[in-house]
Amino acid sequence: MSDPTAAPAAKRFAFLVHPRADVASDMARVWRPLGRMPAAAWDWGLKTLPVPPVPLATVHRRDVADGRPAGWVIVVPVGASQLLTEDRRWVISKVEQAVDKAERLGAEVVGLGALTAPVTGGGRLLRPRPGLTMTTGNAFTAHLTVEALRRLLPAAPGGHIAIVGATGSVGSCVVRLLADEPIGSRLTLVARGQRRLHDLAADFAGRATGVSVHTSTSLDPVREADLVLVLTSSADALLGSAHLKRGAVVLDDTQPRNTDPRLAVERPDVTVIDGGVAAIPGIDLRGDIGLPRGLAYACLCETMLMAFSGHTETAIGAASVDHAVRMRDAARRFAHLGFDLADPLSFGRPVAWPAPALLAEAA
Repeated sequence: MSDPTAAPAAKRFAFLVHPRADVASDMARVWRPLGRMPAAAWDWGLKTLPVPPVPLATVHRRDVADGRPAGWVIVVPVGASQLLTEDRRWVISKVEQAVDKAERLGAEVVGLGALTAPVTGGGRLLRPRPGLTMTTGNAFTAHLTVEALRRLLPAAPGGHIAIVGATGSVGSCVVRLLADEPIGSRLTLVARGQRRLHDLAADFAGRATGVSVHTSTSLDPVREADLVLVLTSSADALLGSAHLKRGAVVLDDTQPRNTDPRLAVERPDVTVIDGGVAAIPGIDLRGDIGLPRGLAYACLCETMLMAFSGHTETAIGAASVDHAVRMRDAARRFAHLGFDLADPLSFGRPVAWPAPALLAEAA
């Protein structure tokens, strides 16, 4: 007779990724010779030829000795710009094929990585699949992002935080998590839609104290921010040298990244930290996902956590605070495997956490 108090059985999972801006470099992670194909050939081939989804990596738990994969990372063969610009029905069909592949491998939980989440309406545009649990991974990303903001705030004198992409799935969850435990002195929310911005700001103001909140549909106020969080969905860099004040700290949570790599040379006064990355020392990830060994993106980690805990409630659409808290608690349960905030990277390279800034003394 089964024990009704026993923890649910672990499930197997798959996580969907796609080539980013440099398709050849990312496809070379699947098979090195693929990196020799020119960009134009990739654009034509991925759109014209019946390229199937392919496994990029297998994931194994170090605390389980059965030798079987706990999950798979699967490549959706569509470039970042194609995901955002090609016919929506074709794009969704390519994501559906990758989910089909995941089910054939035996996955019961599927995570939508990078742009596969926003282009499918957070998963809502995909067909229902009984018995399959899906997630965007955005809730755990929001949780880790708040942890990183708290870690970075001492390096940002003045305490003015700007969130670019504030009304998106991760952004809105971050704002609501910050409303429960406010940090900083001023919060500027930046997004395209004024109505959603106004509603989100009103929600924050109604729950938080001690922090003034402002909104903008342009990047102009970002130039005044001490700490900038980037959460936009774009195939290209949006935030460059001209958008940042002297000494600004930037947390870029996007994949493909939306901060210009030239910042590292043009603005040595600016610190850019790659966001949404967790340490997973207890996980053996066999394959190249573009991060140093022992690290994983937070959205992949949420997919793992849902599978390991036997979670059966789908988490698509906008990320909720309740689910972020559940994922935080799941990370604590599986802390022997990792799932905490990783040591910082900047454009993929290890760096130290920025030192707390010294505030100028009043005259």
